[in-house]
Amino acid sequence: MTLLFTPEELIQYLYKETSTEKTHAIEEALQNDWTLREKLEVLKSSTDCLDKIVESPRTVAVLNVLNYARETAVAESL
Repeated sequence: MTLLFTPEELIQYLYKETSTEKTHAIEEALQNDWTLREKLEVLKSSTDCLDKIVESPRTVAVLNVLNYARETAVAESL
């Protein structure tokens, strides 16, 4: 019997957020279903990429926020 797991369940499995029963069922299915293993590998590589992404705001955006904060602080003190 092949059990179907959603991508959400596989992501929960990757992040160790599944119940003991669900973890056992997924691991058993992984031993028998190569397509499930491939899907899990794709999700794993995606999560690895997400962990490596570093974003920072542009300097102009930070300066705009700081200027706005300074202007509203002056306006509120009047």
